[in-house]
Amino acid sequence: MKIGYARVSTGEQDAALQHDALSAAGCERIFTDVASGAKASRPQLDRMLDQLRAGDIVVVWRLDRLGRSVQHLVELMNRFNAGGVQFVSLTETIDTSTPGGVLVFNVFAAMAQFERDLIRERTKAGLKAARARGRKGGRPPALKGPEKDEIRRLYDSRTLTVERIADLMGVSRSTVYRALEATNKEEP
Repeated sequence: MKIGYARVSTGEQDAALQHDALSAAGCERIFTDVASGAKASRPQLDRMLDQLRAGDIVVVWRLDRLGRSVQHLVELMNRFNAGGVQFVSLTETIDTSTPGGVLVFNVFAAMAQFERDLIRERTKAGLKAARARGRKGGRPPALKGPEKDEIRRLYDSRTLTVERIADLMGVSRSTVYRALEATNKEEP
């Protein structure tokens, strides 16, 4: 039985192109995930893996739809081999029923990992450059200095609970605790 696997990274993306190609390749069933390729565990991938039987052929549109980590791809290939399952990637024309197909799979898996590592490296370099220019990432602080001081004053009065202080200030309890911790550090 030919079983297709499709994946898109976000809900805004459409898997129709992959589905069309997998159907044209003769897939009787297609499992589709909306998740990052970096995630080893994906609900539909897990379902597909549980249902595979010896003699099945897993078909993907492109190798990077199955995963971007060489380690994960190799683990999947080992699992396929152990279960008597073949693998085909349509775009890269990989067919693991042949020695040449196994070689091509390993080359493309290494390239997919290399691409992912380059993206990670560029992202880190970009964040470092932004920090060097004085740009801070992340969410802006929920409270300013005077608001933190007010939280400290209310807390020290021992008349209100942390939950009540959070309600009055319009923040969560954890934000109140962080403000109290910050004001503790500021005191000599």
